[in-house]
Amino acid sequence: MDKSQPESILEHNRRYIPGGISSVNRAIDPPIAFVRGQGAYLWDTDGKRYIDYHAGFAPYFLGHNFAPINQAAAAQLTGGGESLFGAGPSTLEGELAELIVTHVPAVEKCTLLNTGSEATSLAIRMARAVTGRSHVIVMQGGYNGNHDELACNVFNTIADIGPRVSPGEYPIRPLGAGTAPNNLVHAINYNDLESVRYVCKRHPVAALITEPLLQNIGVVKPKPGFLEGLRKLADELGFLLIFDEVKTGFRHALGGYSEISGVRPDLVVYGKAVANGFPLAVVGGKAEYMDYIVHADPAKRPFVAGTYNGHPVAVAAAIATVRHLVQHKQSLYPEIEKMGRAIEAGITNIFHRKGITACVARQGSAFSYYLMPNPPADLHDIIEGHDFAKDVALRRALIERGVFFVPIATKQCSLSTAHTAEDVAFTLEQFEAAVDSVWA
Repeated sequence: MDKSQPESILEHNRRYIPGGISSVNRAIDPPIAFVRGQGAYLWDTDGKRYIDYHAGFAPYFLGHNFAPINQAAAAQLTGGGESLFGAGPSTLEGELAELIVTHVPAVEKCTLLNTGSEATSLAIRMARAVTGRSHVIVMQGGYNGNHDELACNVFNTIADIGPRVSPGEYPIRPLGAGTAPNNLVHAINYNDLESVRYVCKRHPVAALITEPLLQNIGVVKPKPGFLEGLRKLADELGFLLIFDEVKTGFRHALGGYSEISGVRPDLVVYGKAVANGFPLAVVGGKAEYMDYIVHADPAKRPFVAGTYNGHPVAVAAAIATVRHLVQHKQSLYPEIEKMGRAIEAGITNIFHRKGITACVARQGSAFSYYLMPNPPADLHDIIEGHDFAKDVALRRALIERGVFFVPIATKQCSLSTAHTAEDVAFTLEQFEAAVDSVWA
């Protein structure tokens, strides 16, 4: 096998792995095999360097291979630290939980898992235990995990879901074959409070789960009053409000987007940036709900177990990450906001000068462009207004020029604290050249 070529690597892997990649959403065209990551950069098998704005689907807020975090994780393997004992409490998990509870306003107690999908699954289970209800509301275009219940209605066509309705809900469309049929999940459009009430009048709703701003279809922000409206409806109608902050948590603020918005969910889920690339997730929230995990009545306890929950290597990485964010938050978040403003203004200016109808949506370090006049308010806006083919063509042109925007339409781009002003300037130069080539 020629390990210097991605096609050869894929050909080898396909003999043993369906499709050659263990996560189907990592398959990209053109195929690239990266062999090294450091800071804001990736290198492929040919030694070509790219400025990375994908960040492994966004966990690398501090950049690839951030030394203090790697050292903390390595110390658990080489320094005689905790290993996976499989019995009894761990000092490390207690230390991380204390850090999170101390510095994240939405969390009074928390428990540790490995992936965002595990965490959202547990959050739904906990909401059902608390409320005694079964039904769940999700957002059209929001991604909340790969388990059967929530793996639906992420990116559909109008033919799949029909035109915009309000108040109302949309047909459930599973992400793939083999997903169990489900009549307990109800999909509505983001930014649509009336549809929340509509569903709740018809079904006993245990939870509404949403990213506080949608980041699976770029960056779709809440309209003024939307999150506050969800909070009021949850209190009025008796369901639990769950914020999926797997992408937004720790990246936009130490306390996630709930800190920025001032809206406190009942339960909240974190992942990705909490351990800067190490596999760790968190379910937290109000103590009265978290304590259902050890409820005195066994019939009311949601089952929580996992061999690798609170794995000491990942937990050590998360402790180092959160400590770094706490120590440097006064400079770190303003600096990344400044860089985000610069790249937003630069891309907007390029489109304007070229006479191209487009806009940029951004929150802190996360940004996305849309080939439409205004930032979208929901998935229907994107389906009806965005030029998907041109979007992918532009991303591929950027990759050719050493700037890695993952070549999937509308996917958010992520800055890290490792990016520099020079990186942004180079990116904007290449962005203009890429626009010229695609629109030529």
